[in-house]
Amino acid sequence: QEALRKIITTLAVKNEEIQNFIYSLKQMMQNVEANSSRAQEDLEGEFQSLYALLDELKDEMLMKIKQDRASRTYELQAQLAACAKALESSEELLEAANQALGTANHHDFPQVRPRRVTMAPAFRLSLKAKVSDNMSHLMVDFAQERRLLQALAFLPVPSTPEIDLAESLVADNCVTLAWRMPDEDSKIDHYVLEYRKTNFEGPPRAKEDQPWMVVEGIKGTEYTLSGLKFDMKYMNFRVRACNKAVAGEFSEPVTLETRAFMFRLDASTCHQNLRVEELSVEWDATGGKVQDVKAREKDGKGRTASPANSPARVVQSPKRMPSGRGGRDRFTAESYTVLGDTLIDGDDHYWEVRYDRDSKAFGVGVAYRSLGKFDQLGKTSASWCLHLNNWLQVSFSAKHANKAKVLDVPVPDCIGVYCNFHEGFLSFYNARTKQLLHTFKAKFTQPVLPAFTVWCGSFHVSSGLQVPSAVKCLQKRNSTASSSNASL
Repeated sequence: QEALRKIITTLAVKNEEIQNFIYSLKQMMQNVEANSSRAQEDLEGEFQSLYALLDELKDEMLMKIKQDRASRTYELQAQLAACAKALESSEELLEAANQALGTANHHDFPQVRPRRVTMAPAFRLSLKAKVSDNMSHLMVDFAQERRLLQALAFLPVPSTPEIDLAESLVADNCVTLAWRMPDEDSKIDHYVLEYRKTNFEGPPRAKEDQPWMVVEGIKGTEYTLSGLKFDMKYMNFRVRACNKAVAGEFSEPVTLETRAFMFRLDASTCHQNLRVEELSVEWDATGGKVQDVKAREKDGKGRTASPANSPARVVQSPKRMPSGRGGRDRFTAESYTVLGDTLIDGDDHYWEVRYDRDSKAFGVGVAYRSLGKFDQLGKTSASWCLHLNNWLQVSFSAKHANKAKVLDVPVPDCIGVYCNFHEGFLSFYNARTKQLLHTFKAKFTQPVLPAFTVWCGSFHVSSGLQVPSAVKCLQKRNSTASSSNASL
């Protein structure tokens, strides 16, 4: 009985496969019918267009022959009429001259006759035709065109492009992809580029959570994707060529690394007056609802246990802090602080923050994980920040260890933060113009976290950013002239 059950199960599975295959075959038959009808319509349309063009050319060339014939006929008829008239006049003069010669009395010989004869129209008449009867310049030879028409055939499928990794570039949250064709093909109309994000190195997998994104109508063999958010470690790319009728096969997919600093905000430890939603924070004067806070904490724990449910990142960073650290670690009192959830313990990183200009107070920087729950950013040796105060009097300053240095620079509405952990650089930039605002030179003794504070205002963080090329250049140029902690 067990063996029979296995056979029945196997047969049932096989029947389902056959049914699916039958459905697939029927669908293919319908597609063949529809595609062949469309191809036939397109072919007839192309030939009708060709016929119309030939008829138009024929009419134009016939009209030119008719116009040339009419013009030459007119010239010849005019010349013929002039000759006939001259001949008639000459005959009259000849007759008159003969009569004058026959006069017996020389005294009666008309004196004007010789002058009248010498002024005859026949002497002024050109006896060369004004136009030729040769029409060879209007002859045609369509032998070459006939051979071209005889060579008409269905468009060939374009060759498969080859992606040139040496000419491709990943920088400034942009990807420039270059490719080439193995053979010259003048019939290629455009290219189609597809890309998707992934956390897996190497060739693209058959099954991937992220869908392919499509860019169509690319005319050249190079394309730049700009304004990307690198919230995953790699990107897959493939490209294919298309002529007017068909598309070729996709190129061999390639995988490019898109290294960037990706983090979220730790809602479980922020001040209860701060309402955190994804990467946005708003100061809430009511202090927030306890139930909402608990729900956020519970949701944060759930996302940590199941990274796939996270909307911001599929694979959890190994440096990411545990989301729940207990109520005692939540910032309180006047420390309206929220930290990032990913530790910085090496390399260089960059992120940006855009704040509401009407905020009464705002700060951005980095802090040790051990920052006390009552500590305000910049007031202890565990944090560094730029601080904007819009309450009572406006001030913009760099703060660390309860020391402040007033900055005499325009206050931007979007600030870029650059942190080089190993070299101990923490620099702040105008994110739009890349003007350097201030640089701390520190010796970090433990990993740091992105840190933010806001009072009576709001801000939004942009993560998943690469270090801009302009910032890298400015860091090299300004490293020797950077501010130090002692200067504060």
